[in-house]
Amino acid sequence: MKPTLLVLAAGMGSRYGGLKQMDPMGPSGETVLDYSVFDAIRAGFGKVVFIIREDFADAFKNSIGARFADRIEVDYAFQKLDDLPPGFHVPEGRSKPWGTAHAVRAARHVTHGPFAVINADDFYGADAYQSIARWFASAGIDHGKDHYAMVGYPLRNTLSDHGSVNRGICQTDADGLLTEVEEIVDIARDTDGEARGTALDGRRIQIADTCPVSMNFWGFTPSFFEQLEEHFIAFLKQKGGELKSECYIPTVVDDLIRRSKADCRVLDTTSSWFGVTYPDDKPHVVESIARLIANGDYPTALA
Repeated sequence: MKPTLLVLAAGMGSRYGGLKQMDPMGPSGETVLDYSVFDAIRAGFGKVVFIIREDFADAFKNSIGARFADRIEVDYAFQKLDDLPPGFHVPEGRSKPWGTAHAVRAARHVTHGPFAVINADDFYGADAYQSIARWFASAGIDHGKDHYAMVGYPLRNTLSDHGSVNRGICQTDADGLLTEVEEIVDIARDTDGEARGTALDGRRIQIADTCPVSMNFWGFTPSFFEQLEEHFIAFLKQKGGELKSECYIPTVVDDLIRRSKADCRVLDTTSSWFGVTYPDDKPHVVESIARLIANGDYPTALA
């Protein structure tokens, strides 16, 4: 079965100031997302599921989804604040989504085989899709443990010059398997040039430039949905009454690794990552895409 690409596109881009998923970056009006789906198709993916919000569904389908309808199977899933397991309810006054793990959960009814997860506004590069496609060809399960994967990038290649970012900071063993992943928020360079961020428990930590980080490019098998549900229920029991708590994919994966329910291989890639978090990031993305086109990695206009 060909893998499915889940695209996390429900965010409004609060720091960017608009629907950055629909902002043209390529010379013929292409968005970053256009290049992501183009690369996925080249790597052998057979379906794409856009995880969006209902309030901009029509605009998204007409401007993004329609571009691929004749080239790959396209489906949609809606991240809804009240889409919760039985017995749980949205606390009064909460308007913030439940996080990236909840977004992936939204696609549980339309995803039936192996799948990758990406952010809509991140440019991962063609080799990254080829790398995870090769991994899918060998993924399986043995001794009750599931095998997952993540494309890793060094921290220095994922920071913005224009504000702080959130990243999953990773530790690996000698075999290239993930041993720990911790979601760190508000990562930026201090006045001394060192990168520092804040852990979810409030600790302020320094992070090496070479440290591999998760950019939310994951490879999962369908069993992940059941494991995610179990983790999300535990999360809601602990933090479901808060107004801004979020459940992150790296936190779910880290929990599975700690409980020996799964392992996760960190995949190397020759691709360069770049993304748009702030408006001032856009020129860099536009220039980077132009260089890739000049090198022959992409056509001037995506067919």
